[in-house]
Amino acid sequence: MAESRSGLSRARTHSHSPTPSLAASRPDLASFPPLRAWQRRALVEYLRRGEEDFLAVATPGAGKTTFALRIAAELLADHTVEAITVVTPTEHLKAQWARAAAAVGIQLDPTFRNADVHTTTDFRGVVVTYAQVGIAPMVHRRRTMARRTFVILDEIHHAGDSRSWGDGVRSAFEPAPRRLMLTGTPFRSDENPIPFVTYERGPDGLLRSRSDSSYGYGDALADRVVRPVIFLAYSGETRWRTSAGEELTVRLGEPVTQDVTAHAWRTALDPSGDWMPQVLRAADARLQVLRSGDIADAGGLVIATDQKTARAYARLLTDISGEKSAVVLSDDAGASEKIAAFAASTQRWLVAVRMVSEGVDIPRLAVGVYATSASTPLFFAQAIGRFVRVRRPGETASVFLPSVPQLLGLASEMEAERDHVLGVRAKGFDDELLERAQQSDRASDELTKSFEALSATAELDQVIFDGASFGMPVRAGTPEEEEYLGLPGLLSPDQVALLLHRRQAEQSARGGRSGHAKGDVDAPPLMTAATRRIALRRQLNGLVGAHHHRTGIPHGKIHAELRRQCGGPASAQATIEQLEARIAALQAL
Repeated sequence: MAESRSGLSRARTHSHSPTPSLAASRPDLASFPPLRAWQRRALVEYLRRGEEDFLAVATPGAGKTTFALRIAAELLADHTVEAITVVTPTEHLKAQWARAAAAVGIQLDPTFRNADVHTTTDFRGVVVTYAQVGIAPMVHRRRTMARRTFVILDEIHHAGDSRSWGDGVRSAFEPAPRRLMLTGTPFRSDENPIPFVTYERGPDGLLRSRSDSSYGYGDALADRVVRPVIFLAYSGETRWRTSAGEELTVRLGEPVTQDVTAHAWRTALDPSGDWMPQVLRAADARLQVLRSGDIADAGGLVIATDQKTARAYARLLTDISGEKSAVVLSDDAGASEKIAAFAASTQRWLVAVRMVSEGVDIPRLAVGVYATSASTPLFFAQAIGRFVRVRRPGETASVFLPSVPQLLGLASEMEAERDHVLGVRAKGFDDELLERAQQSDRASDELTKSFEALSATAELDQVIFDGASFGMPVRAGTPEEEEYLGLPGLLSPDQVALLLHRRQAEQSARGGRSGHAKGDVDAPPLMTAATRRIALRRQLNGLVGAHHHRTGIPHGKIHAELRRQCGGPASAQATIEQLEARIAALQAL
């Protein structure tokens, strides 16, 4: 009877045991999508080391999420960890991570609140934001200590955004047996140290972040993992009135003081002027070329500075394209739903105020308009990262931007790999000047009168690709501009460079500066500094192209080596003397 009762007891125990939850089942490694070469290399390195911390730097669009989830699956499979916590910069990315994890059999709760303390057994872990952790680090520390937790810190540089975030992240996840830090931009514009990142002192005595795996844009471009980005830089004449009643006229991008550049830049971005409508019209024409060709669902994104201008740009695009544009503002309750709806649709344009800049996955974005005042390397890299995600071989991206030195330099250095440096502020445009120039958007009526944008006209100044500058200035709306807007949408990087060289040669053969309006009187030939620089850039690009065909070295690497030897900025910003030095160095090879 005892044996019978024992058997009955066991049967009852079994019959009342809970049904295995979704979280209890471990992901099937065999069902994972194939890893890219860089992901395989990084995975092998991660498993070989078996260390607490690992920093993976990979260019936007390379597949950091898939890489992180594969590591999570490996650690769950061998019982190294029991739970997963993912930390992201924004609310929208929480849902995006949860969907990606569910697709490979890992259930994560993106709705977890600090007040919840625990999650249900339906989930293997949670997705939270840095802000959540910063507010209540002890909640997350207790969760981390309760179960062996693998912590994925997405875009880890955000943990340095404020001391409370950085301290909170360190306090919350210090007990974790494994931490994986992900970023596409491991640098910051300030000196706030990033938690769990190792800094090493260089020969110059400065501390630099050290990555454990690095996969830059140049590598990804060579592997055809990301799209080549063509930058179309627009200049033009800008005119405004100061508080003293003085009217100033400056060509956008001319070498002037930073405050004058800030006002010229702001005048160009004014939706009531002519510059923005002309650039938006050109961008929509480029988008139409892609949609009429091989990228039928291609979408465009305008990144605006503030909500007022974002709405104004959307109205302009509706008039230009004949289709209503989606607008996403940071304080919209349904911002994430709007982004997801746009990503799944075939709608032409999305206008956003900065928030669609990092980690947001809209693979069909192929045309961008950089209409914001932000000019730090960090923000620029994040923004351009929205356009590089490739879906099939040969897709290209086109980004329209103001022809100002700060942005031209960043566009020319897309392949540069930067580390976070402590002890020195990142060089670049002083955003505070531009912020002061824009204060009239939000200030009192009296302050608003201190600046009045009068007019601005657009002109395609140059096309930047692979570190090189192509073309000569042409007016917006001319056949010469259309030749660049009409480039095919499916091209390899080599084909892009070849076509741009050909367009430039054809433009040069027609006689220099093109696109004059009817009635213009040809002036006597005059070799001004501006025309001299254009001629030298053209000559340098031709020599670089010839050297590429002889050696097979990519254009960008040739330009980078010339800069290393001769000094100076990218060719789009280089002086006449610097261009001449590079030409002489290349001719001497």
